[in-house]
Amino acid sequence: MSPEAVPPAGISGPPGWFLRVVRDQRVAFLIVGAINTVVGYLCFAGILTILGQRHYLAALACAHVVGVLFAFVLYRFVVFRVRGHLLADLWRFETVYLSALAVNFVLLPVLVELAHLPVLLAQALIVFVTSVMSWVGHKNYSFRRTSSSGDLHR
Repeated sequence: MSPEAVPPAGISGPPGWFLRVVRDQRVAFLIVGAINTVVGYLCFAGILTILGQRHYLAALACAHVVGVLFAFVLYRFVVFRVRGHLLADLWRFETVYLSALAVNFVLLPVLVELAHLPVLLAQALIVFVTSVMSWVGHKNYSFRRTSSSGDLHR
């Protein structure tokens, strides 16, 4: 495996078909992250439609679960073909998203209840903040290999 293609969360495996096609880890992560962001936002909008505008925090929690699982599957099976401890890897992956979810749970009511923004607009604005948080977290934690695993730091 090339030094540019380090699997997420310390798991092992060769690059998946997507990383082999794109050939640049940063671009692959950016594309998959963008896809995941769109899917997560659309899930939020869909669940919000089902639950109603007043239940935007419940919609956020449900969309979070769907978004994290979707992203994990994309990174684990499309970007990298990996083997390893599925649940441990998922937990490490989720810990980064939990920080973003906490920020989202604080900012969304502030923007909706205090600033009186429409829920979907408020969530769209928050996505910019949480996307940066997720990128930094994954870069420095989820997708970083430790020297004890025998791989390079990334």
